[in-house]
Amino acid sequence: MNPDLFGDEDDERASLRRAEPAAPEAGAPLAERMRPRTLDDFVGQADLIAPGRPLREALERGVLQSVILWGPPGTGKTTLARLMASIVDAHFVSFSAVLSGIKDIKAVMAEAEDRRRRRGQPTLLFVDEIHRFNKAQQDAFLPRVEAGDIVLVGATTENPSFEVNAALLSRSKVFVLQPLTADDLVTIMMRALADETRGMGGLGLTAEADALAAIARYANGDARVALNLLELAAGLAIPRGSPPSAEGLAGGHITIEVVADLLERRSLLYDKGGDEHYNLISALHKSMRNSDPDAAVYWLARMLEAGEDLMYVARRIVRFASEDVGTADPQALTVAVAAKDAAHFMGLPEANTALAQAVIYLATAPKSNAVYLAYNAAAADAHRLQAEPVPLHLRNAPTRLMRDLEYGKGYEYAHDEPDGVAGMSCLPPSLAHRRYYQPVERGFEREIRKRLAWWARLKRERNRTASSDSEQ
Repeated sequence: MNPDLFGDEDDERASLRRAEPAAPEAGAPLAERMRPRTLDDFVGQADLIAPGRPLREALERGVLQSVILWGPPGTGKTTLARLMASIVDAHFVSFSAVLSGIKDIKAVMAEAEDRRRRRGQPTLLFVDEIHRFNKAQQDAFLPRVEAGDIVLVGATTENPSFEVNAALLSRSKVFVLQPLTADDLVTIMMRALADETRGMGGLGLTAEADALAAIARYANGDARVALNLLELAAGLAIPRGSPPSAEGLAGGHITIEVVADLLERRSLLYDKGGDEHYNLISALHKSMRNSDPDAAVYWLARMLEAGEDLMYVARRIVRFASEDVGTADPQALTVAVAAKDAAHFMGLPEANTALAQAVIYLATAPKSNAVYLAYNAAAADAHRLQAEPVPLHLRNAPTRLMRDLEYGKGYEYAHDEPDGVAGMSCLPPSLAHRRYYQPVERGFEREIRKRLAWWARLKRERNRTASSDSEQ
């Protein structure tokens, strides 16, 4: 790290901030050995740690605050936490929410309080997968965070808004880490191939650009995956039993063919119960709603190829057919339900085209949310207003008592009318003029709109005639 970044502070303090994390053991995996030792070694996340960015500025001033690092796997959350502790000379403690409980938390809290009081050294507590802690476990951090005994750095792949309790979230700054680009991953792999101390530079390996690009695409933004695959590819590329070169190098060339043997099928980044699950179904819905069949079928493929529950996708497609297409294309619901039945009958992979057909049909259908709005408005009235009794003329009268109570009196049989519509109102008196369904001027709803307007005129005319006859 550039020493000028520390300004006029004394050399001892600056030296502490530049202290590097302990080097991993030689037998550690390549991904562990190649962890960046300074912020300047860090690849990616320029929005957070480039010179002049808030997080870097705070660290260089010795300011350490509790943070939540939110991002996909392999983007540097753990490494960044270690560097934060190193730069400000904080005691680094790491544990996983998967393996630790309240007892472990309390022990770490007590040790952190003692360390701060006796040595004046803060403790940076790194909690991996903090979203896996329940509310009570997360609450246990609060007193020590507020007292300054610990600086909490939580790492999560899930949206902190939903997975971290509000009290802890309000005391922390959330930093979002982005997936690494393919170029970032190639840079990291090339460093590993060249580094003679921590990487594989002592092996004399070379690699085709296409091979590294293929690994980068497969890794999908995850540096750990990329380095693990590079290490596997190196093992396949080094000739078995061949003597080392005069320089003592094993040699070997990583080709696209070597990489292809490792990447028979890509395992897509996806968590059926996590944030990405909701992001992808949202993308599918919004692409269909915006009449974009190409985007819609892409997001569908992303979900199905990653192993999403087939019937969950089918249910969402059926819901979309009534919510966003509705009566603008009455056939849409039929197509969606048929796709759901096909999915149930065949399963994957055979059902993927049935769902794709439905998605493309819905994306290209005329859109209307009039049915959705009509139901919501009616439901709101059902909850908000007094539950009025069903008007007498709409009640059946199968018994003499019911007829004596005038059940069914005044009912007008629509089929007896020349145009098949009677003038009576079918809503309670207080809601007689309420209009829940407002069809749009698109698709088949244009025709429905005309029908409703025509029937409304007929009803008004019949009601005027009936009123005139009663007055006479």
